[in-house]
Amino acid sequence: MGLHIESRPSDSPHVERVWRSRSSGVAEMTAVAAQHWDLVVWEHRGEVLAAVQGPETRASPAPVPEDATFFGIDFALGTTLAHLPPGRLVDSSAPLAAATDRSIWLAGSALRLPDYDNAEFFVRRLVRDGIVVRDPVVAAAVAGRSTGVSERTVQRRFVATTGLSRGAVQRIERARRAAVLLQEGIAAHDVVHRLGYFDQPHLAHSLTRYIGRTATQLAAGGPTVPLSLLYKTADGAPS
Repeated sequence: MGLHIESRPSDSPHVERVWRSRSSGVAEMTAVAAQHWDLVVWEHRGEVLAAVQGPETRASPAPVPEDATFFGIDFALGTTLAHLPPGRLVDSSAPLAAATDRSIWLAGSALRLPDYDNAEFFVRRLVRDGIVVRDPVVAAAVAGRSTGVSERTVQRRFVATTGLSRGAVQRIERARRAAVLLQEGIAAHDVVHRLGYFDQPHLAHSLTRYIGRTATQLAAGGPTVPLSLLYKTADGAPS
């Protein structure tokens, strides 16, 4: 019973993470804030649907269809759909029209729907066809490398390619890191110092806005409404 989520990292520079889930006996989840846009495919009662989901700037309740399966590709920061920048999708989504029962229309092309195991192959085709593009300045900034341009240019490119300011991306990322640490049993005051919050009220405000939970709820594993995807990256820093 509940929302069962599985995810994996990706070796593609265009992909942050690939995930899949299934629902059983749950009608609602809390969608936590997310700095990435993603392609989501779900199947419910024999119907297959797909959409592009934009970045989300705060936690919000989201309905969960009964006995549905979901699959998603979270795209890396700085990666965009050439015809549909994330800035147009902040806190919203765009449905994708079906070409057949297992393919979709995307940027004028009929594409067979990917799955959990072949997501990177699907993304390589999107890149090859110029449907997905990547801003090297934003990619360098995210990786902590020299961008070769001014900070003002980096900020402008961040907004253009992610739909969010660099500061907003960092605040969302920090809240997600805090949530994972609290779920692992790290005390709130230690999370404050580890992640650079001013104090516990500052942490509490961030968690409420971006995660939709208090520190106590995260530490206790409640309430019963499930959260959307939270995870640790290889270096220990969740996205």
